[in-house]
Amino acid sequence: MLLNTPVCDFGWKAPDFTLADPDGTSFTMSDHLGDKGLMIAFICNHCPYVQAIGDRLAQDARTLMEDGINFVAVMSNDYRHVPQDNPENMKLFAKHFDFPFLYLVDHDQSVGTAYGAVCTPDFFGLNSDGALQYRGRLDSAAMGDPQDRVPELLNAARQIAETGKGPTTQTPSMGCSIKWRR
Repeated sequence: MLLNTPVCDFGWKAPDFTLADPDGTSFTMSDHLGDKGLMIAFICNHCPYVQAIGDRLAQDARTLMEDGINFVAVMSNDYRHVPQDNPENMKLFAKHFDFPFLYLVDHDQSVGTAYGAVCTPDFFGLNSDGALQYRGRLDSAAMGDPQDRVPELLNAARQIAETGKGPTTQTPSMGCSIKWRR
């Protein structure tokens, strides 16, 4: 089912979480806010929308990380019912796109639920206080030709890092629905 993300709830305080990647490397959200904020991407392996932006997502995340802006991805789908999204396939997917960030497994879907994630991809841009400042799409290209794209997430993250505030105009992300446990 195709869904759009809701409008950004500016200032919403993001709940802390600790998750691990498929190899067991742990990540605690509050430890990685940093003085320039944190971008959280809810993604999965099987979604054609995520597959279409995979290279650009890795490129923009790498740029942000080089700028000192932290980045992480979370997979909240029920991989027991969608085996393409299981932890072993997450490792292959991350390697295929050369993700520079940790790709975490939300086994019990508690983080996706706490954040109100609705689709993949779903992006949350937090300032250094953990307050939501961005809930939009990666870029203007979506699933189209990225040649003349506007890198909306990258631009928003840089603005948040500099000012603590996100852009007032944001375009919702669009993608496949999160596959919740039945």
